[in-house]
Amino acid sequence: MKILVAEDEPVSAAVLEATLKGLGHDVTIAPNGADAWDAWLIAQSRVIISDWQMPELDGLELCRRIRARRAERYTYFILLTGRTGRESFLAAMDAGVDDFLTKPVNHEELAARLQVAARILGLREEMYALEGLLPICAYCKRIRDESGHYGSLELYVEQRSGAAFSHGICPDCYKKHVEPQLEG
Repeated sequence: MKILVAEDEPVSAAVLEATLKGLGHDVTIAPNGADAWDAWLIAQSRVIISDWQMPELDGLELCRRIRARRAERYTYFILLTGRTGRESFLAAMDAGVDDFLTKPVNHEELAARLQVAARILGLREEMYALEGLLPICAYCKRIRDESGHYGSLELYVEQRSGAAFSHGICPDCYKKHVEPQLEG
């Protein structure tokens, strides 16, 4: 996986990079949250491992920005922290963090968390693909909804998006259907 590490402490960053590369991942290191944000905007890494406390932009704000973008592909966010307690946990979850690792990072736990990340990212990709499948009748072109009833494709799309339909007549249909009525 492509993993972005946001860590301002050079030794911790180097250890994480070596560990992740040893596990076969493609790793980018950012020395602070602002650089991590810029790197994510360019590469949209699938996994971010970020320290909580960093200069310029902390880990929670980095996560909030990523979640606010609603990227096409989901980014799994792991927060590194030495903090404990319910308030810290709730603040991180509210910001959109997916998982936590305590410092110093245990390499076996990191590998296990990345397996979970890969599984969740895979499930999200599968869900995204399935959401793109629309059950349409081959004959009447009506669409089946969640309850199994068939209805108008236009109504289905309007109810699930901000789209609204206007109607016109394409040139082929104009020649086929309208011109004969005008001539007759």
